[in-house]
Formats: sequence, structure tokens, C-alpha cells
Amino acid sequence: MSGKKAMSAENGKMDLSGVTIEDGKVAITEYLSIDLDKETWHCRRCDQNLGSARGPYKEALVVYEREPSEIHDPVIDPEKYAFTYAPDPDWCRIIEYYCPQCATQVEVEYLPPGHPLTLNDLVLDIDSLKARHAGGEA
Repeated sequence: MSGKKAMSAENGKMDLSGVTIEDGKVAITEYLSIDLDKETWHCRRCDQNLGSARGPYKEALVVYEREPSEIHDPVIDPEKYAFTYAPDPDWCRIIEYYCPQCATQVEVEYLPPGHPLTLNDLVLDIDSLKARHAGGEA
């Protein structure tokens, strides 16, 4: 398998053997963890509390909209060519999310202009996570 967690055919339970647990918190992404006892999101770099794990973590983050040309340099001369292989700011906006405590970049979104921010990109079943970890599955 390609690194994905697989359901066990014998018991129908998720294989959580590769889940990282640090200081009682379950690693969800490279920069996010959940404290299952307190049901809160946390930054994995500085341990900043980012709010209820039953809600969107992005509401606690600092949001910054970047100009696409700051990140993606044109591949060819923009003075000569209309299309330079860099994102067109009329078609693409880049939204960065940072931890308010340590300024670690937690997430980046590429969105079309006018598209709402995707605040609920991670919706987890907290009760199932708590049951799995209480049962010693991870």
C-alpha cells in the first residue's frame, strides 16, 4: 500500500500503528496535533492552543494573502509574453495560515478569487479517535 492506513480484514479496525503521539497529543498533520483529553488543536512547534478540536483550527490562525508573483517567478520574460507560467493574480490567490504564537506556516491554499476560505478542511470524528486511543490501538 502507498502509506495509507488500511482497515484490518479480521476486525474492521483502522491500523494506527504509525500514528505519532507526543506529550499526550495525537499528530494530525506536520504542524497540527490534537489533545484528546482537552479536545483542543495545538501547534506542534510551540504547543499553542488553537481552539476546540470539534471546530476549525484555521479560525485561530493568522491569515495572510500573498501575491502569486512573490512566490512564483515568471519562467519567461513577462515583457514579451502574456503567459509566463506564473499564476495569474486575476485567476489565483494564495492564502497562507500561520500559528499566532511561533509564526510557523501551518497551511497554504490556492483559491480562485472570490472563493471562500476553506475553514473546515479537517473534520475529525473526535469520539472515535478518543475510543481508539483509549483502547490502546495506537
